[in-house]
Amino acid sequence: MNKNELAIVIIAMILGGQTLKAQTAQDSLKSKSLDEVIVVSSRAPKQISDIPGTVWIIDQKQIQQQIKGGAGIKEVLGALIPSLDIGNQGRTNYAQNMRGRNVLVMLNGVSLNSARAVSRQFDAIDPFNIERIEVLSGASAVYGGDATGGVINIITKKAASNKLGFETSLGAKSGLRNKNDHDTRIAQAIEGGNKFMKFRLGAAYTQNAGAFDANGNQVITDVKQSDFQYNRSVDVLGSLDFKLAGNQDLSFDFQHYVSKVRNDKWLSFGTDYSGITTNNPDLIRVLGGAHSDIVPSTTRRMLNLQYSLRNILGGQNLLFQAFARTENIDFGASFAEVPKAPTGITIPRFLSSARGNTDVYGLKAVLYKKWDKLSVTYGMDADRDKFDGDQSIFNPETSSASGGLINRTDAMVGRYPDTQITGISGFAQADWNVLGKLTLSGGIRQQHTNVKVDDFVGFKEQIYMHFGYGASADMVKGGKNDYNVTLVNGSALYKFNEKQQAWFTFSQGFAVPDAAKSYGFGKYELVNNHWNLLNSIAVSEKPLSGVKTNQFEVGWRHHSAYGFYAQGSLFYALSNKTLKIDNTAFTISLLDQKLRNYGFEGALGYRFERGLEAGGNILLMASETETANDGWQNQSVYTTNPSKFMAFTGWNDKAFSLRLQAQHSMNYTDLTGAKITGFTLFDLIGDVKFLKGTVNFGVQNLLNRDYVTIWGQRSVFFYQTPQKAFGYLGRGRTFSLGYTIKF
Repeated sequence: MNKNELAIVIIAMILGGQTLKAQTAQDSLKSKSLDEVIVVSSRAPKQISDIPGTVWIIDQKQIQQQIKGGAGIKEVLGALIPSLDIGNQGRTNYAQNMRGRNVLVMLNGVSLNSARAVSRQFDAIDPFNIERIEVLSGASAVYGGDATGGVINIITKKAASNKLGFETSLGAKSGLRNKNDHDTRIAQAIEGGNKFMKFRLGAAYTQNAGAFDANGNQVITDVKQSDFQYNRSVDVLGSLDFKLAGNQDLSFDFQHYVSKVRNDKWLSFGTDYSGITTNNPDLIRVLGGAHSDIVPSTTRRMLNLQYSLRNILGGQNLLFQAFARTENIDFGASFAEVPKAPTGITIPRFLSSARGNTDVYGLKAVLYKKWDKLSVTYGMDADRDKFDGDQSIFNPETSSASGGLINRTDAMVGRYPDTQITGISGFAQADWNVLGKLTLSGGIRQQHTNVKVDDFVGFKEQIYMHFGYGASADMVKGGKNDYNVTLVNGSALYKFNEKQQAWFTFSQGFAVPDAAKSYGFGKYELVNNHWNLLNSIAVSEKPLSGVKTNQFEVGWRHHSAYGFYAQGSLFYALSNKTLKIDNTAFTISLLDQKLRNYGFEGALGYRFERGLEAGGNILLMASETETANDGWQNQSVYTTNPSKFMAFTGWNDKAFSLRLQAQHSMNYTDLTGAKITGFTLFDLIGDVKFLKGTVNFGVQNLLNRDYVTIWGQRSVFFYQTPQKAFGYLGRGRTFSLGYTIKF
């Protein structure tokens, strides 16, 4: 098999997220070698040593060691990816950015980002079904929208051979504080096939109970974004791979994922909400006897078809991908976000739950060819993203009398206007080995997007009408509009040798504000029982103004399977606009103020083939917006996180491994004086390998640190409520034990 044929075999497996390893899977340390081929950097197969940019590979051993040691997927990625912010233990990954910017999260090459940003991309798959994760730090012109901070591509497991095989995994987690303090999980997979077809089917089940803080108190339920207490999840993921001919392959992935709260415990604010109204936060606590017509849940279904055809059109290689994803998201019962009512209008305090439905489908086609010193990748993307969302109005008397535990729906009203975003893009990327050690790269992406927004009656006016103020209302005009953007990138890579490279990169990224939160709002006046629309902003009159980011990066890496390894990069990213969030109406707008992020991300360590290993990673970053009067000031805590670092030491052997790691989040204060307070956590994780199976164990929050998660601190600013009500705490010391066997 020549180089060209080998490259196409690889691209056929990896564009949708499947990756071919250059080493065998038996030694996970060797999988970190620079000979490994990945796709996340350029959508074409490249060895890590040929990539002019900061890339990180989180392999299956690293993921499973952390997960089975008790961490959640957001926490794992926040610890192992230097550029990604620390993750909280709840359901939301809101503002868990990379280098302070949006991150594009993909599952097998299918974007999990949507037109309506609901921040649940990591509530998308059980880690049991994850093979590995490829990460590109920084703005990407190759992938288009939402990739201003980086790209995370979650790659699922596929059949490793034709032989019939099974994998069973069991686990439990508890802080040993309370009879309700326990989580359990069980997962099973079967795989096999023949020379024409291979298959894998994996199913994972998780049942959580309560979570308790360092003082033994139950963690207050995150009623706004919801958490995983008393949650049950089921993830069924399958794959079929067919060898149609010597130069043709077909693969098919499907997934059904459900994550839903299933219990009668919820957050009580005290009878008649006395915990808030009488300024007595001790009355706010988790109680039994709860029932709500809508409970927090995520339901996701995905189909992904890939077809590869090699050696066509003059030796080129084609990969075609078609995909569809549907997503239904429900939020928990919480106080509705309704701005202060006009004079003369009095509405009771009421609870509500939001619902959102997203349908995404699209096509991708890529052609790739490699010559001796030149390689070219080009293709097109097309996708359509449809969103509709509404919100319940729970009966005020019932909710109030129960302190928020019992919630019966009186009505459903529209929360955001229905939106439809259609995109079509073309791209081309080329690499030219000018000299033996110097490679120049460049590319361009032309993106065309059509945004359509339906007519919509303002959300707050719908609320007022429900409570008897007005019988009808004018509609905020919808409409549609187009925008076009051109993104370019260029880089130079100098390869000292296979282990050591340096690079300089310029790349542009592009992000589009949430259309549902940008339109459908206006100023109304009540006249003769009718709400007259005085003014509003229509998409046809003022199309979405996207945020383009220019990023410069200089970096260096030294990487090998064993011994010393390091990677570090200095980056500077500048945007022409700053996102502003209205934390009363929860709408968004763009300010004509520049936004910049600059700093350093890196990792450093040493490992023996067997024995001691030590290292860590760090992100030091400033995020600033340019103000008219005071120059550059720290960006808002609503969207920016503190710098952070992680350090570890441990022992790795064929029969036994142990790892002690510390993660530290620094303090951050924005231009208004709002502050996120840092914290330090220690975790101990390890495993023991037996003749039949592996036992994993872990102690999370080893020192039993009492702390408020970053989301918990941010939500207090968001919702302007007592810390006790929305300050989501971190879990106290928690023990984990698990067993996995393959046969």
